[in-house]
Amino acid sequence: MAEATSNLKVSAPPAELEREPLVANQRGPGYISDAIAGVNERKTPKWWWSAFIPSVLLMLTCFAMVIYLMSTGVGVWGVNHPVMWGWAIINFVWWIGIGHAGTLISAILYLLGQRWRTSINRAAEAMTIFAVMCAGLFPVIHIGRIWLGWWLLPLPNNNAFWPQFRSPLMWDVFAVSTYFTVSVLFWYVGLIPDLAVMRDRAKTKLRRFWYGLFSLGWTGSQRHWNHYEKAYLILAGLSTPLVLSVHSIVSLDFSVSQLPGWHTTIFPPYFVAGAIYSGFGMVLTLIIPVRKLYNLQEIVTMRHIDLLCKVTLATGSIVAYAYVMEYFIAWYSGNPYERFIFFNRIFGEHYWWGGWLMILCNVVTPQLFWSKRVRQNLVVVFIISILVNIGMWFERFVIVVGSLYREFIPSNWGHYMPTWVDALTYLGTFGLFLTFFLLFLRFIPIIAMSEVKGGTPQADPHHPLGGAKVEGKH
Repeated sequence: MAEATSNLKVSAPPAELEREPLVANQRGPGYISDAIAGVNERKTPKWWWSAFIPSVLLMLTCFAMVIYLMSTGVGVWGVNHPVMWGWAIINFVWWIGIGHAGTLISAILYLLGQRWRTSINRAAEAMTIFAVMCAGLFPVIHIGRIWLGWWLLPLPNNNAFWPQFRSPLMWDVFAVSTYFTVSVLFWYVGLIPDLAVMRDRAKTKLRRFWYGLFSLGWTGSQRHWNHYEKAYLILAGLSTPLVLSVHSIVSLDFSVSQLPGWHTTIFPPYFVAGAIYSGFGMVLTLIIPVRKLYNLQEIVTMRHIDLLCKVTLATGSIVAYAYVMEYFIAWYSGNPYERFIFFNRIFGEHYWWGGWLMILCNVVTPQLFWSKRVRQNLVVVFIISILVNIGMWFERFVIVVGSLYREFIPSNWGHYMPTWVDALTYLGTFGLFLTFFLLFLRFIPIIAMSEVKGGTPQADPHHPLGGAKVEGKH
């Protein structure tokens, strides 16, 4: 049987049907390990410190603003009547959306057998965790008395205070905390084989100790791989419904209300598509400079960038369709309040520019990805990815502020303007995100070595580089 297998001849596919390889230049497992592990083993580059120090200062600014808020009161924010929800909720929804691409790339594409995910899933998973951390900060400080935040949890207490489970804000607490927990477990389980590689390559006792501690005694035995694959599959199955449920529940914060502009059944799928759209935009924003700075172009190839652009185009088109349906239903309903709100979003006195920026960045800009020439131009892709996230932020701004500042009665109309505390808190969350992401780049393998190796031709026994004999070639 073994002899028959060794003599198996495989017909080579036509040149026009051959796909661009996931690892360029037929690089083998040894090169992959050296290139990825070398990122953590080499001396810290100067650009890393140039990015890390400002990020830490921004993060400390965020914490300073939170302390100032706690000591002074919510009046330091720009929230007023009728705009009771300001930047805190806008930024919460935006950061939660950023965190969706990581789990989708890791879990859903893993279940669908898409091997192109292997070079980008680790960084996307880390992005998810850090984005959810930034998102979780805003609801906590938005409750006002931060020190009573533990009341949100159903814990026994002497005062018999229990969460109001009929409130969608309580649904957020459980949905986001579950999503964060499963995302961390999924990310960590995928790290274990690579941490063992770093342990075995470590040249100092300190690095060997820490990598050995977190690799949980991994030896690469068949038994370990069996347990690993089962755990990874289970966590992928748990993560998949969470991708759909978390932002659906976030959308219910708005859609279960009776407010024009919010009370609509399209919000759950619309928010999920928008979250994946903004998440893939952030993946492109991060992965393009990282692959350049660390010389990983042969592992994160142009094929990966091209596929990320195509997914961004697909989800952006879904978001564009949702915009059209929103305006159509507002007109078709005959409800004068709905018609006024949606007319006011793009032709209103104060915030018309937010509506047009939302349409320009989220509807028009991603359509450029129909062109392969655009998808192959990294500078243009990088700019478009930033515009995608700017547009998604303005979408949340339009939904929140654009629906609140004009009430049913003109005497209740108001105007919203964020304060410097709002702005510095939001900018500080970028510092929090980048600080953790830069630490991740410095100390943890940023690409899943074991998974990338499994997708190479050398790992495929039916491929010529894996040992198969091809007709006409020897």
